[in-house]
Amino acid sequence: MKKALFFKKENGLLRCFLCRHNCRIEEGETGICKVRKNIKGELFSLNYGKLVAKNIDPIEKKPLYHFFPASRAYSIASWGCNFHCPFCQNWEISQAEEFEKWRGGYFQTDPFTIVNLAKSSGCKSISYTYTEPTVFFEFALEVAELAKKEGLYNNFITNGYISREALKEISPFLDACNVDLKSFREDFYSRLCGAKLKGVLDSIEYMKELGIWVELTTLIIPGYNDTQQELRDLCKWIVKLDKNIPWHISRFYPHYKFEDIEPTLLKTLEQAYKVAKEEGLSYVYIGNIYTPYGENTYCPECGQLLIEREGFYVLRNEIKEGFCPYCQSKIEGVF
Repeated sequence: MKKALFFKKENGLLRCFLCRHNCRIEEGETGICKVRKNIKGELFSLNYGKLVAKNIDPIEKKPLYHFFPASRAYSIASWGCNFHCPFCQNWEISQAEEFEKWRGGYFQTDPFTIVNLAKSSGCKSISYTYTEPTVFFEFALEVAELAKKEGLYNNFITNGYISREALKEISPFLDACNVDLKSFREDFYSRLCGAKLKGVLDSIEYMKELGIWVELTTLIIPGYNDTQQELRDLCKWIVKLDKNIPWHISRFYPHYKFEDIEPTLLKTLEQAYKVAKEEGLSYVYIGNIYTPYGENTYCPECGQLLIEREGFYVLRNEIKEGFCPYCQSKIEGVF
């Protein structure tokens, strides 16, 4: 175990400030994430250095399409999450109760080992992914700081419910985030995630203030967050913040507690793509299903194909030092 960061003693309890739930935790109990525990008046991380996954992934798998395209990311995860989404694609490791029920295994490691593995495997970055990186923050912070010293980059694949305090703490070492903007309705977040939309939006805005490269992903679930009005409202908000934030529209497949929901129709995803373009988003992508254009990057000024992708792999990249070679327009991203 590792003593946790971001907590205060409050009226005989502990108040955790790692994420926006601000859990009040009694002696012997854990917070919503189930991996931070009050032990004799001190808060401890139960999953420090205990990883359930480590893989070498294309950065496009995150998905991050404007962050060193075609590079590789050393991906790590521990178990736990501060959301309880019934449609979670990685519920076996994200939900602590499910992880324990199935006696999920893990391996103990340390920051030096992870950074050395990332370097020796030729990865350009370390990706904290698969589950919610906020809930293994102490380990992620130590790895990220060491990785930065060794010339590696860091990225979070996150639900965006991290507190401002924690985000500021890790920001000197955090280069990019893909945030799951799951819906643009408070009711969706309260019913399905046990959270508040406004907290996620505030995190995204703060990431931009801190200079972290941001991309967004929305899993389109039939009957839940797929109305044109909601998608239009979501796109309007992104454009107001920054029209150059890439938006990934992802196809839903039946999973976990949503096994009775049909997969998202292609025409629904294509309509979302159309709405995004109508509202002025520069970079829009369709994922989890093949389309002849949905994975590619086009210049928002001249329309030329700049990055051609197939699945998670880049077939060709025409971007020259962050600029379109055809019209010399700047292409936003980390290249």
